[in-house]
Amino acid sequence: MVNRRIAEILRSGQPDESLQVQGWVRTKRESKGFAFIEVNDGSSLANLQVVINQDLPDYEAILKKLNTGTAVEATGVLVASLGKGQRIELKAETVKVYGEADPDTYPLQKKRHSFEFLRTIGHLRSRTNSFGAVFRVRNACSAAIHQFFQERGFLWVHTPIITASDCEGAGELFSVTSLDLKNIPRTENQAVDYSQDFFAKPTYLTVSGQLEAEVMAMAFSNVYTFGPTFRAENSNTSRHLAEFWMVEPEMAFCDLENDMDLAEAFLKHIFKYVLETCPEDMEFFNERIDKSVLSTAENIINNQFERLTYTEAIKLLEKADVKFEYPVSWGLDLQSEHERYLAEQLFKKPAIVTDYPAQIKAFYMRLNDDEKTVRAMDILAPKIGEIVGGSQREERLEVLERRVLAQGLKPEDLWWYLDLRRYGSVPHAGFGLGFERLVQFMTGMGNIRDVIPFPRTPQSAEF
Repeated sequence: MVNRRIAEILRSGQPDESLQVQGWVRTKRESKGFAFIEVNDGSSLANLQVVINQDLPDYEAILKKLNTGTAVEATGVLVASLGKGQRIELKAETVKVYGEADPDTYPLQKKRHSFEFLRTIGHLRSRTNSFGAVFRVRNACSAAIHQFFQERGFLWVHTPIITASDCEGAGELFSVTSLDLKNIPRTENQAVDYSQDFFAKPTYLTVSGQLEAEVMAMAFSNVYTFGPTFRAENSNTSRHLAEFWMVEPEMAFCDLENDMDLAEAFLKHIFKYVLETCPEDMEFFNERIDKSVLSTAENIINNQFERLTYTEAIKLLEKADVKFEYPVSWGLDLQSEHERYLAEQLFKKPAIVTDYPAQIKAFYMRLNDDEKTVRAMDILAPKIGEIVGGSQREERLEVLERRVLAQGLKPEDLWWYLDLRRYGSVPHAGFGLGFERLVQFMTGMGNIRDVIPFPRTPQSAEF
């Protein structure tokens, strides 16, 4: 007997087809002489209704086991459904119970659970409608990302998880060591003796794959990374994770204008792909989570993003008839409230802000001719603020060396990165997208901890 996924059955199954389904019981309803169970296998938001008649062998014994959460296999024939809400249902000929779920202790019952409660049972929450929809959309976003870059000839490169460099210079790093923490070796001046460590130097979990992606772009022209990154930032907010995924394309022979064009096309592609492949899940989010989910997606797809410089943005914010919590002044970074005002209230669509002050941006961003600003860009989205950050990179060796020193970094730690400017340097650019922030924005979920299977946050590394 052929096993079929429920999504496929609901989409194209026909009456009189014989088939087998496997999944978990969501609900059970008993009537005189028969029972209905709703089975879900994770392939779709909708369940398949299975009808079990009392003439089934061991009917009573099996029925007692068919509680919410029980793993089952049902074989039978599809029939046209007489009830509302479904086109077809499965008339069971055999039902096999794989694993029972005790209704007295199984924490997921037929009611709406809070997301706070579901975070305490992270090993079971993916069985709920909300998290099933989240992770199907997350999967579709991943597929869309690869499709976008592969269709454009980009090479997917795997950058290291363990690194000796701090790409952003923020210092919020997780250290990696094999030293005995109860007996740490010391140098004569009592500093940690890293020469005895596994890598013979301080190493960390990566905060970004960008610098290594630049290495690969200098050989393959267009590359992208898609992998986990880590920040030891002690932020217990709905927008921060200690472990998250980043998408980081890097393009040789590319300037800031090309970079912005690619980033805008990239976001539009992902939203369009998800609307086409996960319509039921997106309708669910629009109905249950945030009534503007679908209109926000259409806004991204159908509007050309507004483009303005940081200086222009500051002038608009200074004129705004809004009292901001954080000050607005040239030279200060834009806060989330400023970004959201521009995208949500002023432009009512995504906006790309460019040419930020050099002093608030990373050392690798290309210095403009005014020596005050750099060729950086941030894409600001309604409801969430910054969703993409990118720049044209500094390809001039002497300027880059100056920027490294100005930001208190050691040129000897970045000798290989500087070497790229010594041998065949070209203008190049790239950007970074926080994957979880994208999924949160797309689904309307209020907390970023609810768009990753196993969130890692301060004081929490459960599951």
